[in-house]
Amino acid sequence: MNFKKSLLEIHAAVLLFGLAGLFAKWLLFSPFVIVFGRVVFASLSLGIIIHFSGIPLSCPKGQDRILFILIGILLTAHWTFFFKSIQVSSVAVGLLAYSTFPVFTTFLEPLFFKERLIKGNILLAFLCLIGVFFIIPTFSFSDKTFQGVFWGLLAGLSFAILTIFNRSLSQRYSSLVISFYQNALAAILLIPFIFTISFRLNIRSLVLLAFLGIICTAFSHTLFIKGMKHVRAQTASIISALEPVYGILLALFLLKEIPSYRTILGGIVILGAVLGATCLSTRKIHKNVI
Repeated sequence: MNFKKSLLEIHAAVLLFGLAGLFAKWLLFSPFVIVFGRVVFASLSLGIIIHFSGIPLSCPKGQDRILFILIGILLTAHWTFFFKSIQVSSVAVGLLAYSTFPVFTTFLEPLFFKERLIKGNILLAFLCLIGVFFIIPTFSFSDKTFQGVFWGLLAGLSFAILTIFNRSLSQRYSSLVISFYQNALAAILLIPFIFTISFRLNIRSLVLLAFLGIICTAFSHTLFIKGMKHVRAQTASIISALEPVYGILLALFLLKEIPSYRTILGGIVILGAVLGATCLSTRKIHKNVI
């Protein structure tokens, strides 16, 4: 019973992760404004959750302070690139291009942690690249799909680096504490940009930003962590790979966005490669633990 409940919690969290991409279409603001609203509401919500959960909110010390500033910058860049990708193209293109982040992680993680590169992932990275080529109809920055893939790949790269830094910090801090600090620092970093951008908030946009920050970020992150109590990391990782699938289906029903055949074909190849890379990586971790 606990396993089924935890499995449902992880699926619900991943569904909410996928839903977040649709806000780039619902909120007609600069990506900087959307990200600022998201991190403000997310950090406030996470602060409340941490307080009532009794988790100690320890202040970072020494080199960890620099790491937290870096992950704040990386989170800002990641979500800015992500929303920009969807705004210039479609939810499907943005999510699929961003979902290549495990490939970046495959090559970057061994450099940071002096680990061996998993050879099978090189082939899977090549397949992922082929999937990206399928999506792009024309290699020109004047093409909207090409722009979407470009910004989406930058979102994937920045998220891969963010994941690596988070892995280092997770040895000393709770996942919720890390998420709180990176969201709070991202909000602080974005304040100078917000004053240079012209935008008008209304009740609708405030509600959407609050939902994005509270439900699609703070709540979904907490739900995912809660679900991990009775579900193996490998299973959770594979479910996480369904984020673009959930996002594309939600965009189909809520935005009436129908992906092109090229996008569907490229998406199948990318998701297949990502799932393969996830299984290889988690299997290696499991062997090392044993």
